[in-house]
Amino acid sequence: MLAAWEIVGRFELIANGAFPAPTAILSGLWADSDLYWRHISASVRSASLGFVIGNVIAVLMAVLFVQFPATERLMSGINITLFAMPLIAVVPVLVLAFDGSTPQVVLAAVAVYYPTMSSMLLGLRNVDDRLVDAIRGFGGGSLAILRRVRLRAALPALTIGLRTAAPAAVLGSLLAEFGSGSRWGLGTFLLGSLGAGDPARLWGIGLVATGIAGVGYGVFALVAKVTTRQVASETLATSPVPASGSREEHPVTRFLYALASLIVALGAWQLLLAVIDLNPILTRSPVGVVRFLFTEDGSGEARARLVTALGETLPAVFWGLAAGLVAAFVFAVVLTLLPSVGRSVLPFALISQTMPLVAFTPLIALVFGRGAWTTIVVTISVTFFPSFVTIAQGLAMTPRRAVDVVQIYGGSKLTVLRLVSVPSAVPYLLAAARLAAPRALLGVMVAEWLATGRGLGNLLNESRGRLDFGMIWSVAAVSVVVAIALYRVFVAIDQMVMKRYLGG
Repeated sequence: MLAAWEIVGRFELIANGAFPAPTAILSGLWADSDLYWRHISASVRSASLGFVIGNVIAVLMAVLFVQFPATERLMSGINITLFAMPLIAVVPVLVLAFDGSTPQVVLAAVAVYYPTMSSMLLGLRNVDDRLVDAIRGFGGGSLAILRRVRLRAALPALTIGLRTAAPAAVLGSLLAEFGSGSRWGLGTFLLGSLGAGDPARLWGIGLVATGIAGVGYGVFALVAKVTTRQVASETLATSPVPASGSREEHPVTRFLYALASLIVALGAWQLLLAVIDLNPILTRSPVGVVRFLFTEDGSGEARARLVTALGETLPAVFWGLAAGLVAAFVFAVVLTLLPSVGRSVLPFALISQTMPLVAFTPLIALVFGRGAWTTIVVTISVTFFPSFVTIAQGLAMTPRRAVDVVQIYGGSKLTVLRLVSVPSAVPYLLAAARLAAPRALLGVMVAEWLATGRGLGNLLNESRGRLDFGMIWSVAAVSVVVAIALYRVFVAIDQMVMKRYLGG
C-alpha cells in the first residue's frame, strides 16, 4: 500500500501532485519539526483540558439523570442540541465570547459531552436487577445502589464513551483554532498553510492531527477492553433495560415535558449571555435573533441571504447522508459475507473516525476540487463510521434459529442476508440514519467553509469576516434548529417504522 502511494505521489498521478508521496510528507515534517512541536503542544493542551472538563460534566449529569429521572426530560432540549449542533456553527460565537485558548477548550468540552454522557447513562442503567434487589433487601437506598452497583457497572460503557470522545476533543480544539485567530495550534497551522501551495505540508498536518486523535482513541479502546473483561460478568444486566421515558405516556404529559425542555434550553441561552456579560452589540438573545431576521432594518435582505444559503446546504446534506448510509450498508454487508475482506479495509474506516474533519477537508479539496464532490466525500467521511458500526452490529445479531431454518432449505449466505439478516437489522438501519443526520450537516458546513464557498458554512465565514454579528448568531441558531429537526424527523420515522415492524 505504501509503495503504491509512493509511486502515485512521485509521478503526480492524482490531481497534479495533490496526493504527495509519503517520503515527501515525512521530509516536510522533518523540515518543519520546530513549528510542529509548538502547534501540537497548543492543540493537545486545549483538547486535553476540554476533554477533562467535558467528561467530568458528562459523568455528573449522567448520575443526576439516573438519580432524578425527571431532570433528564427537562434537560432533553439541551442534550439534543449538544448532540445535533454543528460545532463549526458556534465557533464565531465562542470567539466573540472568550479570549485566548478558551474557545478551543470550550468547544472540545462541548464535543465530548454527549458521547460520554449517553454512554455513562446507559451503563448506569444497564445493571443486574438481582444486585439491586439484594442491596434493597439489606436496607440500602438509591445512593448505596449507585455506589455499589451502578458506578461499577458503568465503567465499561464509560470507557467506550471516552474512546469516542478522544477524537471529538481534538476536532473541537482544531475547529476553534480555525476561527479564533490564535497564533499556535494545528488548526491555525493548517489555516495558514492553505494558500502556500504545499500539499505535502497539508497532508503532514492532517496525518499528525489524525495520529493524536488515534492515540487517544487507542488508549481508551485498550482501557475499555480491560474494564469490560473485568466488570461485565459481575455487574451488567442479563437483559436490556429500557431508557427512562420509554413507557407509554399521555400526550399532554409528553407535550408539557417537551415544552419545559424547550424553555430550559432557551433559558440556558439567555443565562449564558448574562453570565459572560458581553457588549450587547456582539450578542443576540433568542428574541434578538428573531428581531434581526424579522423586524430590524435590513431584515428582509438578511432573511433572503439566510434562506438562499439554507437552500444550498440542505440538498447537499441529504445527498451526502444518503451516500454515507449506502456506503456504510455496503461495507457492513461485505464484512458479513466476506469477513477477511472487510477486516482488511477496517483500518481505513478507523482512520476516517479518528482523523479530525477540519484537517481532512483541505486534503479532499486538493484531490476532488472545490465543487459538489468534495462536499459529498466529506459528508461520507463523517457519517460512514458510526453508521457502519451500527449497521454491522445489527447484521451480526441475526437470530441464529432463523439462519438455521434458511440454511436447512439450502439457502446461501446471500439468501440468509436477504431474507433474515437485513430485515432483522431494520432497527439498526434506522438508528444509523438518526445518528448520522446531524453529522451530515456538520460535514457539509465544514466543506462549505473551507472548500466550496457556498451555503450556511460560507455565509457563517463571510459574516465573521464582515463582523456581521446578527448574521453570525442567526446562522448558528438556524443551523442548530435544522440539525435538531433532522434528528427529530428520523426519530419520528424510526418510531413509525418500528411500530409496524413490531406489529403494534
